[in-house]
Amino acid sequence: MKTKHLYYIWAVMFVLCAVLGFVRDARGASGWGYTAVSLAFFLPPAALLYRARREGDSRTVRMLRCLSAASLGLSLLGLIVNVLSVRWGQAAGEILHSVLTIVSTPMVASGYWALSLFLWAALFLAAGTRSK
Repeated sequence: MKTKHLYYIWAVMFVLCAVLGFVRDARGASGWGYTAVSLAFFLPPAALLYRARREGDSRTVRMLRCLSAASLGLSLLGLIVNVLSVRWGQAAGEILHSVLTIVSTPMVASGYWALSLFLWAALFLAAGTRSK
């Protein structure tokens, strides 16, 4: 599979996970399906990282590291602002949660926020280590 196809698949997975993050009350089989899609979201970047390491493509490795760091940082900022917005009213809370849903894709869609954060951190660390 070509590298650009992996990027396209990853972009489609991002949009799908972002949309699924806005669906409320995913229970039972659909909840497990959402989690499976959220886990599959990390397969294209893992393949990109593997291929970039194998081919010595430091630009792609750096880009994956920066994207994962940005997702982790924005997720942290979004969570903090969401907690602090408790007194700002319901509309502000819903807007901030919507922003969090998009910047933290696929965290909200999976239903297991810690799992998504862990996988972003794993991608960050894998892209940050030097291969020998």
